[in-house]
Amino acid sequence: MGAAASTVRLGFLADLLSRPVIVGYLAGVAVIMIAGRLGAATGVPVAGRAFPAQAASFAERIGGTRPATAAIAASVLAFLFLIQWRWPRAPGALLAVLLAAGCVGAFGLPRNGVAVAGRIPAGWPAPALPGMNPGDLRKLLLPAFTVFVVGFSDLVLTARAFARRGEQVSANRELLTLGAANTAVSMLHGFPVSSSASRTATGTAAGSRTQLYSVTAAIVVVAVVVLARPLLASFPQAALAAIVIYAATRLIDVQAFRRLVAFRRGELVISASALAGVLAAGILYGVLIAIAVPVAELLLRVARPHDAILGLVPGLAGMRDVDDYPQARTIPGLVVYRYDAPLFFANAQDFRRRALAAARCHGPPRWFVLNVEANVEADFTAFEAMEALRDELGQDGTIFALARVKQDLLVRLNAFGVGTFDSAGGWHAGNIERRTRELAESPGARPLSRSA
Repeated sequence: MGAAASTVRLGFLADLLSRPVIVGYLAGVAVIMIAGRLGAATGVPVAGRAFPAQAASFAERIGGTRPATAAIAASVLAFLFLIQWRWPRAPGALLAVLLAAGCVGAFGLPRNGVAVAGRIPAGWPAPALPGMNPGDLRKLLLPAFTVFVVGFSDLVLTARAFARRGEQVSANRELLTLGAANTAVSMLHGFPVSSSASRTATGTAAGSRTQLYSVTAAIVVVAVVVLARPLLASFPQAALAAIVIYAATRLIDVQAFRRLVAFRRGELVISASALAGVLAAGILYGVLIAIAVPVAELLLRVARPHDAILGLVPGLAGMRDVDDYPQARTIPGLVVYRYDAPLFFANAQDFRRRALAAARCHGPPRWFVLNVEANVEADFTAFEAMEALRDELGQDGTIFALARVKQDLLVRLNAFGVGTFDSAGGWHAGNIERRTRELAESPGARPLSRSA
């Protein structure tokens, strides 16, 4: 499925994953990582697989914290922060695990209730082709597609979040790789393959910078399965939990949240929604929520955009929003109007209603000029609304004209039949500005605002 999606270039869907989404998503992943390791870090038996259940279970049983286990986790966590602060290039995670394992052996900590990794299972998967029952295949198509969408979104989110400055993530190449990996693992009766934000964070915290980290990790896993299982069995679970918690804290970009607060509240809402979605629905379905929220917010902004009546400002070239420039002058009998968004079905009627109100705010004008420089795209519904606006203005005796029409829009306008507009002349930007400046010198020109 991933290979097929790559072939038809569906990687553009990854462009829906904005920076606020990534910031909120990673913060949610960090909280889930921490909640999932609280039991191992404190010795408290935590029930549940989702974050809400784990948090509630831990809060109810926090009185059962084992001091020795919590002390090991706290010590390892403090050691990792110290290493990062003073010696950032040192392999802090490896040193922490080795020191913790040494303490377990030296002081016999398992007798004090400190859990260790224990027996490491071994074994090799046996290659075999998956069954291809047609009935089962039909039942699996929709769930498989859901897993694919969520897995791909998670993969791209993680890739973009951890990409270093200047690196580019090719969504279509990621799609192809995802499809190849899942095809290969299906031959070994494995689970669906995607990325892992927690493992990536752990690797980043350990200093990984290239794919060599993954190759080394694969080699170490094979070596452990074959040779080092007895050694790993003595590693304290609290130390491993502390390493994961440390990696999780590095996923929370506090500075990014501060910038979102300063930039625009809507962006912060998107980030917070992504965070809440991951916590409430889990990482997989939280990705879908994280994608849906910014799309909905974008549609809302485009459906009700800014608009402006334009006038001439002494000393400034071009025409300006009269609400931004109190000294702007408009000419009696002429309204130049701009609607700052592409025109489509969601804002077509809003455009018609607001444009008509602008035209009639001081009585029907002789000319109504629609500046379409911001309307780079329009659909059939929008053209119908434009045609209705022209007809309504015509009933008032107002002439409807367009300015700054781009060629693509001009082609569609003429194909729809709103009217024939000659790109070589007529009411275009230069002619409007020249004519309005001539009229501005007349005694009737006056300052105007929407509320005047």
